[in-house]
Amino acid sequence: MIIFAPEMEKILKVHNVNDYANYIGAPVLHPLVSVIHYDELEHCRHSLNNYDVYGLFIADETMEELTYGLTTYDLHRHALMCVSPGQIGGKADIGEEIQTKGWGLLFDPILIHGTELEKRMSAYSFFSYNTNEALLMGDDQRQIIVTLLEALRNELRGNDDDEHQQHIIVSYIELVLEHVARFYAKQLSLQTAKTNDLLTRFENLLNRYYADGVYRTHGLPTVRYCAQELFLSPNYFGDLIHQMTDDTASNAIRRFIMLRAQKLLISGANIAQTADQLGFDYPQHFTRAFKKFFGLSPSAYLKKRAK
Repeated sequence: MIIFAPEMEKILKVHNVNDYANYIGAPVLHPLVSVIHYDELEHCRHSLNNYDVYGLFIADETMEELTYGLTTYDLHRHALMCVSPGQIGGKADIGEEIQTKGWGLLFDPILIHGTELEKRMSAYSFFSYNTNEALLMGDDQRQIIVTLLEALRNELRGNDDDEHQQHIIVSYIELVLEHVARFYAKQLSLQTAKTNDLLTRFENLLNRYYADGVYRTHGLPTVRYCAQELFLSPNYFGDLIHQMTDDTASNAIRRFIMLRAQKLLISGANIAQTADQLGFDYPQHFTRAFKKFFGLSPSAYLKKRAK
C-alpha cells in the first residue's frame, strides 16, 4: 500500500516482500522471499520504501540521489546496499518508468524465525550501514553473489514447497550474507589503511567534547554521537574501530573517560567534582564505572597512590 509522508512524498510500505515485487512488476515467487533481476523488468519505477523486511540490492549501474534517512547519496556500479525492518530508503516515485540494472533479494523475518540464521543476524552489522557505506564489489565478488541469487531463484521457481525447501532457501540466504560479510571485512581492512587518521580524529573529537563543554548538555559521549560527528553510521564506525584496535568503539570511549577521570582525581578533584566534569548523572554511577574499569573504587585508588 502507498502512504504519504508529512512532506507529501509517496512512500511504499513494504510490509511483505511482494508489496515491492508487485509495485515494480517483478514475478511473485514465494510469500516470504523475493529475488528480483531488474534487467528483466518492463515497467519499473522508483520508490521510496519503508521496509518491514530485510533487503539486499546490487546496483549494476550508477544510481543517483538515493535517500537513506534524511541524506542523499549516489550508488556506483556494482555497489551492494542492505536494509532491515524499520528503515526507509530509495528514491521517490515521480511517475516515470525507468530502466535499471541489478539484483534484489528481500526476505521476511518470519522466514528465519527460530533458525540459526536468526541468531546470527545481529552480527551482520552492514544492515545498518548508511548508503554511502555500501559494499563496493569487484566483478568476481559480484558474480559470486549473483550466482547464489540465480540458484535461489531457480529453487523458488522450480520446486514445490516441501519439508526441505525452507531449509534450502534459508541456506542460500545465509551463504549470501556470509559472502557479503567477508567482502565487507576486506573493504573495512582497505578502508582502515586509507583512513589511518580516524583514531586521531576520534581522540580529538573526545577531547573537544569536554573542552567545549558538550558533556554539560549531552552527558557521557556515545558511539552514536561520535559516529555522527565523523559522518559515519554507528555500525560502520564501530566496525572500523574494531578493525583498527581489535576492540569496540564503546570500550574506546570508556577507556578515554576513565583515563580522564584518573587525571582529574590525581589533580585534586574529589569524586563528585570528577563525576560532574565527566558528564555522569550521579557520583555513584561514576564510582561504579571507575571500579569496574580499574578494579577498585576512586577513594581506594587515591589511598593506594598516597602510600
